[in-house]
Amino acid sequence: MNARLALLGTVEPGIAESEVFRLALQHLVGELGALGAMVHLCGPGSVLRLVSATGLPLFLTRPLEIIDPEGAMAPARALRHAKDVWMALEASEQADSLGRIPWPGTGMAAAPLPSGGRAVGAVTVVMGSQGEPTAEQWDFLRAVTTWTGERMGRSASPVSPSRGESSGGPVQRAWKEVRVGSWDWNLGTGELAWDEAVMALYGIDPADFVPRIESWMEVVHPDDLPMTLAAAEKAIRDGTVYEAEYRARRRDGTYGWTQARGKAAYDDLGNPVRLVGMAWDSNESRSTREALSRALRHMSDGFASVDADWRITYANLEAERELGFPEEELLGRVLWDLPNVQKMPGVVEARFREAAAAGKPVGFEIQAPDTGNWFHVRVVPGPDGVTFYAAEITEKRRQDAERAAAERAASERAARIAELTAALAKATTSRDVVDAVARRVLPPFGAAGLVVQVIEGERLYNVGVVGYPDDLVDRMNGQRRTGPDPSWDAIQTGMPLFISSVEEYVARYPELAGRPRQTGKQAWAFLPLTASGHTFGVCVVGCDRPRSFEDEERTLLTAISALVAQALERARLYDAEHTRSQELQRSLLPLELPDLSACTVAARYLPAGQGMDVGGDWYDVIPLSGGQVALVVGDVMGHGLPQAATMGRLRTAVHTLADLELPPDEIMSHLNDIVAGMGEGAYATCLYALYDSTTQLCTVARAGHPPPAVLRPDGTVHLPKAGPDPPLGAAVPPFETVDLVMPEGSLLVLYTDGLVESATREMDAGMAELERLLRSSRASTSGGSGTLERLCDTLVAGLLPAEQQTADDAALLVARVHALADDQMASWPLPENPQAAGQARKHVREQLSVWGLDDLAATTELLVSELVGNVVRHAKGPVRLRLLHGEELVCEVSDGSLTMPRIRRALETDEGGRGLQLIAALSQRWGTRYTMNGKCIWTEQALPGPDDRDALPSEALEMLFPDAGGFDADPDALSLDEDRPEPGTRQ
Repeated sequence: MNARLALLGTVEPGIAESEVFRLALQHLVGELGALGAMVHLCGPGSVLRLVSATGLPLFLTRPLEIIDPEGAMAPARALRHAKDVWMALEASEQADSLGRIPWPGTGMAAAPLPSGGRAVGAVTVVMGSQGEPTAEQWDFLRAVTTWTGERMGRSASPVSPSRGESSGGPVQRAWKEVRVGSWDWNLGTGELAWDEAVMALYGIDPADFVPRIESWMEVVHPDDLPMTLAAAEKAIRDGTVYEAEYRARRRDGTYGWTQARGKAAYDDLGNPVRLVGMAWDSNESRSTREALSRALRHMSDGFASVDADWRITYANLEAERELGFPEEELLGRVLWDLPNVQKMPGVVEARFREAAAAGKPVGFEIQAPDTGNWFHVRVVPGPDGVTFYAAEITEKRRQDAERAAAERAASERAARIAELTAALAKATTSRDVVDAVARRVLPPFGAAGLVVQVIEGERLYNVGVVGYPDDLVDRMNGQRRTGPDPSWDAIQTGMPLFISSVEEYVARYPELAGRPRQTGKQAWAFLPLTASGHTFGVCVVGCDRPRSFEDEERTLLTAISALVAQALERARLYDAEHTRSQELQRSLLPLELPDLSACTVAARYLPAGQGMDVGGDWYDVIPLSGGQVALVVGDVMGHGLPQAATMGRLRTAVHTLADLELPPDEIMSHLNDIVAGMGEGAYATCLYALYDSTTQLCTVARAGHPPPAVLRPDGTVHLPKAGPDPPLGAAVPPFETVDLVMPEGSLLVLYTDGLVESATREMDAGMAELERLLRSSRASTSGGSGTLERLCDTLVAGLLPAEQQTADDAALLVARVHALADDQMASWPLPENPQAAGQARKHVREQLSVWGLDDLAATTELLVSELVGNVVRHAKGPVRLRLLHGEELVCEVSDGSLTMPRIRRALETDEGGRGLQLIAALSQRWGTRYTMNGKCIWTEQALPGPDDRDALPSEALEMLFPDAGGFDADPDALSLDEDRPEPGTRQ
């Protein structure tokens, strides 16, 4: 039951009452398992009139069409007492009048029908042998009647009739002149008041008039009375205007047409009390309508009308012929049941119902399946149904088709040329120009081949070729003129050359008699390409069959060649500029990615779609000290050479700042100052990620850039939330940093917005798709750089399909991070006294022995002695030594001072200042960086190969200090003396 009530609840208010009653009764019968159901509403004189029924035969509903509200029938008792009523039919005194129901337990369950705060009728269910409804079924019956009353749409504000003027007023006098009278019907007593005009209209002597409704019913034609009473009942029930036209008996016994119009008046409780209105003679207008009907009857187009149930109510002679039956057999039949209509395509019924539902006229054309004739059908909905007419248009369609074909043939070439002009205006590259000519010039001329060539030096080079074998295309390219040739002739003369057949070609150029067979073409148009007064190429249109080019065609092809030449000249300039721009952009991006122990990387740069200028997207991988690496992506807003140049400046700046080993947030602050100094309107986004393989920590700083994506080894994907983040040039430092823990083998994916955002996809949707692709590619995220290359291809194909033109360039950088194992790192605290150097050398000797790097021991001890001696003499603690064994040997000495050493050239008379020169000579790289608690000085040494031997420290010292008189091989005797503190440096 709940499901049915829920289904009824979805019905919007305002539908037709007939539809409301139909739905209510069908659901009642279905849920209660009843034989049938009925709806009665109060009519004129308070009688109950049957307005809707379902499932019941005529022998049962006919006696119930009108019910005395004071009677004993179940609907009357339910309305009178405003409560549910059960009446067993076999025991009822009304059983004889209804006819015997053969099943025991049969009866009527009636419930009052509420609307507008009062009962306006009753809903009755005829139950079968199951007897009286259960309590649950009674609840369902009451719920359905409540729903029915709510959707009946009765008027909530009854309108009282307005008072007219006195009988002596000018309005009443005018009414008398035109035989318009007034009447007043008391609905409670049945009393009917007529004025003199109405009595004269109906031909009744005032002395003989009985003021009862029956007096009016006696003069109305019997055939028109039911319809007229029904209109009155509907007006009273709905609070609408009563309007009817019917035949009334005149004094001479004949019938004349009368029209009446009125409105009901209601008491304070909303009950109808009176129906008042006017009546007048409508014979003349009726005669006019009948004349119109006769004309309609014999019109050449089929015309018919149907009621709300699609039953035919009128059909003229032509409609009878088209529908296949005479009018007397058509009337009352459902339109869709007619054989001729059923043969029509389903679209016919669909368009009819569409017009009825929308309340708007619909016109369409349809072909009769039997005869093949065409008809134009127009469907016009009205208040009581639908009217439609069908006009045969077979001959008109034939004439229209012939005329259209002629017009198409005459205008097709002009349209093609208009399309060609538009396409050439949009063409950007030379390839675009060739494609536009192939699509829009070859078809209208019946051509199958196209060759576009330009002069470079003394040769003709292909710009584009369509419809020729590849081997022939290769032979065409770069041909030099060695004799008579139609292409060169057209270029030299600047005049088009037309050849209509192979025979003509051979006659003109006997030396080239074999060329037509090679090309497979039999007619040609050689069109010189001239722009700015210079002929720079030729366009050759070839046909598979011989054809003579008419004068009009030759003129048209000549005009086309001028358009093609202008477009091709522009395209060649663009091609050259675009090539230079792309070369500049490629030169500003990394030529190759470094091979690092901290991470394995792969990258992609995807330029914007064809026709777009170069952009400012970039990426970079910067190796740093101590097992660290910087991963960077950026995007300069806009397109063009200025943006590409700005990208190059920013990339250089990032390299410089990264080499100083500044923290990511400080680097972003410096970049922000650089972009802000470029002038108003210069903006860029950037993401700087610093990964430390010794701690497996990645520190990320962003400025207006999409967040990175992290794919962990367990398959989970993490995208940090992207908060408000202005771009460089508009940001206000300090920049926020985020620390990401990166387990061994994790993937860090950096990208620009062009990869995930487009005109058809928001950035959030693109990032969600990126996350999905990463998660689905989990199985392929282990392995070497080749696996990362395949992952890049997968991401690009999924986010930027090849067939999708993009308006923005995109950069993608994928890095698989690696951690430095614990046994590859060693760290020791050192005292803040001269003994620190000795302890450092001892730790170095022992650890290098463990690592099998004894060959580096002497050099490393000397480096450590210099670094530690410098710290003990010029800095402050705490002091710490760290060794890293990766692809190089890294030696780091950190202290608590922010003072950075600076290398300088020592004079022969200086006693110190040579320590950093010694470090630079003995190490592969060295440098300094700030730490959380001070600074760190580091060196890198290349690991020895199988045949390498460590150089003696004394030899290196003598090379650096030739006048020092030799050095003790014990590095304990060494000391480091620096001149003065300077900002950090790296060599």
